[in-house]
Amino acid sequence: MDGGILRFEFLDIFFALQFQHRSYDGHAGVTAGETDLIEQIRDVVRCLFAPRNRIIRIDAMTGDGMNIIVIANEEPIRTALFLFSTRVLALSLFISLLTALLVFFSVYYILVRPMQRITSAMTAFRANPEDPERILRPSTRRDEIGTAERELSTMQHELYGFLQQKTRLAALGLAVAKIQHDLRNILSSAQIASDRLTTIEDPVVKRVTPRLVDALDRAIALATNTLRFGKAEERTPQRTRFALSPLVDEAAASALPEGGGVNFDNRVPSRFQIDADSEQLFRVLLNLLSNAREALDAPAQKEKHIIVEAWRRDGAVTIEIADTGPGIPPAVRERLFQPFAGSARAGGSGLGLAISRELLQAHGGDIVLVGTGSSGTRFKLVIPDRKES
Repeated sequence: MDGGILRFEFLDIFFALQFQHRSYDGHAGVTAGETDLIEQIRDVVRCLFAPRNRIIRIDAMTGDGMNIIVIANEEPIRTALFLFSTRVLALSLFISLLTALLVFFSVYYILVRPMQRITSAMTAFRANPEDPERILRPSTRRDEIGTAERELSTMQHELYGFLQQKTRLAALGLAVAKIQHDLRNILSSAQIASDRLTTIEDPVVKRVTPRLVDALDRAIALATNTLRFGKAEERTPQRTRFALSPLVDEAAASALPEGGGVNFDNRVPSRFQIDADSEQLFRVLLNLLSNAREALDAPAQKEKHIIVEAWRRDGAVTIEIADTGPGIPPAVRERLFQPFAGSARAGGSGLGLAISRELLQAHGGDIVLVGTGSSGTRFKLVIPDRKES
């Protein structure tokens, strides 16, 4: 055989046999069939970092029992391993780079770009939240990004609606400010005319005139303080102790017209006293009694009863106002105390209950809907007594 054939047969024998290095007179020895995977890896590493031109011996046993011993220079094997390792390293780098690019573009298009879109929408909406064109239009994605887009869009729509409501309130306040002066002058003229009614000897006029004068006085005071609500604040309650029953009768006289067919039952004890601002409490009672009377104005309503009760418990006064009306519609109950949203009748402003809650909360109390239905509606007012200083 020539040199080329000998090298070919030598490589066939070497790669076909499993081998293991062992010490052999300072050189490397290999015994076929005695190595496992870990030892083979160690042999490869030893071969790569072994001194040049090292001689190795390979012992192997053929199938017919013949012992084969091969002694060869390790340098060609070492060179082939270096070449193979270089190619594997280059292939690994290529696969790693390709994988990194795929991961980058996947993350960019699946996460980064949608988040940039959400961030841009938030920034643009913050710059001008009253522009509906800046509200994010959510995609149809069903993952967390899609959920975030839909929630952000919903929040922006709600905030835009609140801002529109505030804008309308501001416009309303400006309009009220323009007419407040003239309205107060008109009421003052009516008050002067009503004062002359006291000189008339007619019994009916004498009975009605004090109510008219009181109503005009309250209307003038309310018109004077109208802008306080526009500034989102009421005056601090000027609390005193007074009998509650006369104030309930006074509010009922203003809210319930004579001959209206409404049976009013004031069950507050005549000597029962409350610690509150009488003017503000009158406005609260007037709003609730007026709402009760309007609920009873339905033509098909047969029973028309309004009952007011009050008691003191645990340092707080509770006032309950009940009517036998048809009840509050379910769609109105959820926003009953929201301005311009809690009216159950056509033409209602939806401010009465909102103002009443604000006045009671200024006293440290509150108003709640106890129950409503076909048999009637019941509200509860709670006003705590002042703590002794």
